[in-house]
Formats: sequence, C-alpha cells, structure tokens
Amino acid sequence: MSGLALRTERSGDHVAEVVLTGPGKGNAMGPAFWDECPRVFGELGMDPSVRAIIVRGQGGHFTYGLDLPAMGAELLPLVGGAPGAPERTRLLAMIGAMQGAFNAIARSPKPVIAAVAGWCIGGGVDLITACDIRLCASDAKFSVREVKVAMVADLGSLQRLPGIVGEGHARELALTGRDIDARRAERIGLVNEVFDDEAALLAGARSLAAEVAANSPLVVTGIKHVMNARTEREVDAGLHTVALWNAAFLPSEDLGEAFAAFAMRRTPRYAGR
Repeated sequence: MSGLALRTERSGDHVAEVVLTGPGKGNAMGPAFWDECPRVFGELGMDPSVRAIIVRGQGGHFTYGLDLPAMGAELLPLVGGAPGAPERTRLLAMIGAMQGAFNAIARSPKPVIAAVAGWCIGGGVDLITACDIRLCASDAKFSVREVKVAMVADLGSLQRLPGIVGEGHARELALTGRDIDARRAERIGLVNEVFDDEAALLAGARSLAAEVAANSPLVVTGIKHVMNARTEREVDAGLHTVALWNAAFLPSEDLGEAFAAFAMRRTPRYAGR
C-alpha cells in the first residue's frame, strides 16, 4: 500500500510498518498526510493478519512536522486578513479533521510503536505521543515547535505528552519550543530506549513488535482498550478546547509575522497581537 505521504510494508509475521514519505522535505506533513493517515490506520486496525504496527520515517528523519508551504493554500484563507464566522467555522472543522488523523493512531486496536531517527518536530511529536511505545536512534531530536511559529499545538501533544513525560517537562517543551536530544528524551520518559543508529533502531523496533505480536491478539487489544479508557475522555476534552482556542485566536498578526519570517528566513518579531 503506497500513497503520497505514507507507505505500508510488512516486516515479519503479523507486523506492518507505516513509513512517512512526505512528499515535503523531511517527510513533512502536507494535505495528503491528513487524508491518508486515518485511512491507513483504519485499514490496518481491521486487518486480522496485523497484530502490531511500527511507524518510521524515510531518508534519515522521522518528520519535520507540518508542511507549512503545502498547507498554505488551505490555511491562509482561514487565518489571513480579518476572518469572520464562516472562516473560523471552517478552521475549527479543519483542526478537528487533522486531530482525527492522530486519534486514529491512538485508538487503533493494534499497538503502535514509533521508531524515531533524526528530526521529530511539531506534528511529529503529536504523532509519537499517539503511539503506544516510542523508541529512537541516538541522532534523534525532538521539538514541540509550534510556539516558535505563533501557534498553540493543537493536534495532541498538549493533551498526551504530560501523561508520558510529566507536567513539568511537557510545559517546558511546549512553552520554549526548544530541541531535546535522544538522551534527554530517554531520561524524561519520552522514549523507552535509545539505539546506536537507525539500523539498530529498526532491528529493535521489529523485535519488540514481534514480541507483542506473539501474544494473544484479543488480549493485546483488550489491554490497549482498557488503558486508553483511563485517558480518552480527558484527551478529547483537551482537543476540543484547543480547537476552539485556535479557531478563535490562531488568526493573528503574530501568525502573519511567523509566516513572513519563515519565507524570508529571519527571526520573527512578535508583538502579541
């Protein structure tokens, strides 16, 4: 199975691999990703021959996150100028649909293992926090980058990350947008294990997926369902809140400044308007 943004492969008995392929630089997430992700994970979730899923990137990186140039055609008419109720309503729906892509991962009946090499930025962190287990290579770097481009992260990191790394670390990462390396990611619990390189990472992820897949699929699904029940209501409430917040406040002078600075490759100058 292959699309513009995702490619699905099989690796061993009962294990599927979903590969991020772009087409944006660094496997960035453009319009095709948001269409393909829920469909791919929905199909894998219904496939009885699949018992565990690995998510990885191609080309030495996991993902650079949201593909701003590719998404501009859909996003700019909703946040530029002086958007009214129709534009804000469409923006709210767009955010909800994008959140649904990562909800499809979190709610898949099959365990999902993220195997991160290289950069994992913005939407990449949203994605891996929707996974059940996270592993990385020693060159991995992570960033909840949205604050740097005048956005409140709205696709799941703010809801799921505190339960993984704790409130203090989650707030620090979200409020600063700083990069952290693989060793700090392991220290705070963002990843379970760090491997020497990408080859070792993939071998480790495949071994772990095979170990999970060897167990009773009914029981494994039950474990995930029961553990998700602890957090789903809180996550859903948080996703709804941030979607409403961004529908109201994402259109701003600061966001326009972020886009201009990105295009001109300069540091943005935010005024809080």
